[in-house]
Amino acid sequence: MDGTGGTPMADFAHLHVHSEYSLLDGAARVKDLARRAAELGMTSLALTDHDAMYGAIAFYKACVEHGVKPVIGCELHVTEEPLQNGRLRGEFRAHKLVLLARTMEGYRNLMRLSSIARMGGDPSRPAVTLDRLASHADGLIALSSGLAGEVPALLARGRRDEAKRAAGRYRDMFGGHFYLELQDHGLYEQKRVMGELIRLGGETGVPLVATNDVHYLDAADHELRDILLCIGTGKTVDDPERHAPATDQMYLKSGQEMARLFPYVPEAVRRTLDIAEQCEVRLEFGRQVLPKFAPLPEHLSAEQYLAELCRKGLEARYARTPEWKEEAFRRAARERLEYELSVIAGMGFSDYFLIVWDFIRFAHERGIRTGPGRGSAAGSLVAYTLNITDVDPIRYGLLFERFLNPERVSMPDIDIDFNDERRDEVIRYVADKYGRGHVAQIITFGTMAARAAVRDVGRALNVPFHEVDRAARQIPNQLGVTIDAALKDSAELRKMCADNPRLSRMIELARKVEGLPRHASTHAAGVVISREPLTHYTPLQEGAEQIPLTQYSMEHLESIGLLKMDFLGLRTLSIIERTLDWIEEQTGRRIDFRSVPDDDRETYALLSRGETTGVFQLESPGMRRVLKELKPSSFEDIISVLALYRPGPMEFIPKFVRAKHGQAQAEYPHPDLEPILKDTYGIIVYQEQIMQIASRMAGFSLGEADLLRRAVSKKKREVLDRERAHFVVGCIRQGYAAETANKVYDMIVRFADYGFPRAHATAYGVLAYQTAWLKTHYPAQFLASMLTSVMGSQRKVAEYADECRRRNIRVLPPDVNESEAVFVPVRDPDGGGWAIRFGLAAVKNVGTSAIESIVSARGEAPFDSLADFCRRVDLRQCNKRVIESLILAGALDALPGHRAQKVAMLDDCVEMAARWKQEREDLQLHLFGFTEQANWSVEMPDVAPYLPSRELEMEKELLGIYMSGHPLDPYEEQLEAFDTVPLHHLPEMAEASFVTVAGMVVSIKPIMSKKGRAMAFVELEDRVDKAEVVVFPDVWDEYAPLLQKGALVLMQARLQHQDERVSLLAERCYSFDNLPQRLPVAGRRPRPEPASVRGRQSPAGAVRNQRSANAPQRVFIRIAADREQPALLARLREQLKSPDGRLGVILVYEREHKTIALSDRYRVTPSPEWIRKIEAMMGEGSVRIR
Repeated sequence: MDGTGGTPMADFAHLHVHSEYSLLDGAARVKDLARRAAELGMTSLALTDHDAMYGAIAFYKACVEHGVKPVIGCELHVTEEPLQNGRLRGEFRAHKLVLLARTMEGYRNLMRLSSIARMGGDPSRPAVTLDRLASHADGLIALSSGLAGEVPALLARGRRDEAKRAAGRYRDMFGGHFYLELQDHGLYEQKRVMGELIRLGGETGVPLVATNDVHYLDAADHELRDILLCIGTGKTVDDPERHAPATDQMYLKSGQEMARLFPYVPEAVRRTLDIAEQCEVRLEFGRQVLPKFAPLPEHLSAEQYLAELCRKGLEARYARTPEWKEEAFRRAARERLEYELSVIAGMGFSDYFLIVWDFIRFAHERGIRTGPGRGSAAGSLVAYTLNITDVDPIRYGLLFERFLNPERVSMPDIDIDFNDERRDEVIRYVADKYGRGHVAQIITFGTMAARAAVRDVGRALNVPFHEVDRAARQIPNQLGVTIDAALKDSAELRKMCADNPRLSRMIELARKVEGLPRHASTHAAGVVISREPLTHYTPLQEGAEQIPLTQYSMEHLESIGLLKMDFLGLRTLSIIERTLDWIEEQTGRRIDFRSVPDDDRETYALLSRGETTGVFQLESPGMRRVLKELKPSSFEDIISVLALYRPGPMEFIPKFVRAKHGQAQAEYPHPDLEPILKDTYGIIVYQEQIMQIASRMAGFSLGEADLLRRAVSKKKREVLDRERAHFVVGCIRQGYAAETANKVYDMIVRFADYGFPRAHATAYGVLAYQTAWLKTHYPAQFLASMLTSVMGSQRKVAEYADECRRRNIRVLPPDVNESEAVFVPVRDPDGGGWAIRFGLAAVKNVGTSAIESIVSARGEAPFDSLADFCRRVDLRQCNKRVIESLILAGALDALPGHRAQKVAMLDDCVEMAARWKQEREDLQLHLFGFTEQANWSVEMPDVAPYLPSRELEMEKELLGIYMSGHPLDPYEEQLEAFDTVPLHHLPEMAEASFVTVAGMVVSIKPIMSKKGRAMAFVELEDRVDKAEVVVFPDVWDEYAPLLQKGALVLMQARLQHQDERVSLLAERCYSFDNLPQRLPVAGRRPRPEPASVRGRQSPAGAVRNQRSANAPQRVFIRIAADREQPALLARLREQLKSPDGRLGVILVYEREHKTIALSDRYRVTPSPEWIRKIEAMMGEGSVRIR
């Protein structure tokens, strides 16, 4: 409301409005703008964000929802500067101009102009030239903008004649649809120019229109916009050099307020309605705008050509299989193919399949590896015959209707995985084939999440970092957590705000910016292809690799009917491709996985041992434990474990394992369901099984069965009851008893949320099996490829290097005469087996140009000394810092002298080499083809070698691993016997897990507890990672003598999660000189002192009350995707607060596959009534106690 107490008038429409999509400038959300306009009684509202139309579709929908007519516009920068080679270059002057779409042609012209502005020059200074503006002026209304507009700016400078000419030019350009904007934000300059504008309007006949340059919703929000501007410019609010907003009047004013501002030109206020009335843009949603494949063979339609390719592909896929010899199989396969083709043709998707087939064909011809499939598309025989997927849907019982349901027309969704290093080649091919204006990648917006919002606002307000950091840490680092939720849950955060007004203001402003878009970026995979130029449907902007980016995000593109395709880069495919290349190069064997059997005993033995580091989807610690128990013996087992190892269905894994090993009987609700559930021992694991059950028992078509599956998974009571009746009636017609039908339906309802697409599990099972097979039979090549793929992460390099050690594959140190940029499998010089040579690119501080210089120089001859190395490499690229890193990493160990000597003589070597090169250049010997013997050398200094500990320390720093050996190496057998957990596995383990770890103490920080007792924070390091250990007073008193820097210790501890870190709460410690025969079980030590400590807050929540070490039962609550609703979760939170609750609570978020252990303030004593209440909210079967 406007604060006047009167009823808002409806005789005004805002035509100059900026939203959150004027990034880090507009502070009003489109939904709030539409809602407020409706509250003010306005019938129309425009959106005119800066040079972009990011929010146009969301704004249009919000306005329609609130009964307000949407006027789509944009405030563009316009320049008279000429183009240089089709682009704006260098410095140029531009003025603002507000454009509104009057017609659908105008809307398309607006999209074209916004695209031109965003693709025609410097992305930070988007602008259009006057000639391009004129060529796209049809259907548009133009407003002169505020003081930054050309006409007002000229008037402000006293250049009336030029202003008059400019007004006349715009009037003629837009066919009389040009208006002079009057604005009054209380600024002197505006008031001075306003009189000139009114006078100019009278002289030229250009009509006047009143606007308010809206940037926020309420006057009080002007501070919010100021904060956003500071975030965008990196300034603080108290920076005297910054350009601060000069007014607080740029809010969505009521019609009354606008009328009071312009009493002398009331027609300028009323004219806003006339202008809005002229704007008739109606967008269509829900239609399909499908691309066309080209070129088609002469005389063939898309449907005919697709059918021809598929029939040939069917023959090619199956001709060599034993089944193809059987007439029944051939007939069934052909019937299924023709059925799928008819459905695809009926839905109008033949061109889509041809487009996908074509770029897959291109990838295969170029040797770019593609994935076996992803999602439900693997259930299509058409996709299989076109080589789009590589999973046989007939062999694995995959259902086409799960992908395309003839009884529910929806857009097809084929996501393609490519080698992540060559994905862009395929996108470029598609862009070249269909035209750059017809192909684009999809924009996405990075928004300010709760923690980031606090930090950004804190910086803008110049709040001391330690205060901002302390407040930010009170907000859980979890997806979807809001500041409001954190305030409700954290008494500490509430106290901070109550005690510190500056922090309170910071948090309040952070609440307002939370969720606003901060920047635009590129969607990881999404690409759109259109028949007409894309600017017919969406504005574009500059993208990467000369591929434009849509200005509309994915959800809005889909709503206007454009078809999205996902071109995903999958690292695993690059690993496989590189491994296969090395196998062929080094052994002469060319591996074709189509001829590799999927029943290889050695591969299943590796899986059964849980040796799956590097194996696709199977390398997590939890998955390894499951594999050891399951002992998979067939490909079906791999598919099942991929589907089961998720929150929810995980609880059925023990039953699955027992049934597989004959320790439990599989149970079927009816014998007729045994063929469907036999492979999963009576457990519904896959969505397709639900469809098959409905088809078998209720007589549903597979299309109807898919509709049932979708409906039941929504868990809405009225839907469940309706579908139950439908299912039971169908079963009775098929001859089943109502009791049996209801029992089976209950089973379907229970498993509907857990069901996983079998097609997706099968496709990913293929990659899991392939990587396991490669690791089994070609471990050196596979692990070298794995190491190469993680060179940017020292921790991952250490993890995979440790796996090499476990498999007796030596990782040889880097060597300037032997190493390539990447890790490479080589013959072990000390034996007949394989080893892996460390890649130079994985050495810290060594860049690509330095490596290129080294490899080029050694091509002439190997380096024979440090001086020779410095003389021959390019010292501009391979500078002193690079060379010192190489020395300390051991890459020059093969050259004369130890590391300390080389470091000591490095300065002299570099200086002498540089002088020698300069002299040689001065004499221009190289121009005459002379070769020269270097006549200088550097004497080897007499210095002591580094201590082994110093060398190990530098190796760890520069390589991420202890290349010369690790102190734990002699104790390998003991570590295995005690079942120690590697430190890098800790983040994936459950809260409060009791673990045994081993490592070297690398630092100790003794402190005093609140009660004045000594305790310490200890940093422990194993071969791969580090972990912080909290040693409470009782434990410190007993074990302090063992916990010395450099000591090797075995430790039993409790695991604690907080934010992105884990810490260990030590309970017992042992020296490796005195290890016990057996370790005691958990839980015999008194609870540690739960007090804060002096001088430092305890990390990772170590000072919280600890759970009893007896590992009591806990309550697990499953949060299904459709239950992630703020109101519902708030109700759940209230049900979990109990002052004397007995059991802790863990939330299992199904969509994100995450588990969150709640703090001790959320404890419950679960009665049957309480469980029923929670399940009524969160769904049947959502509560488990274990």
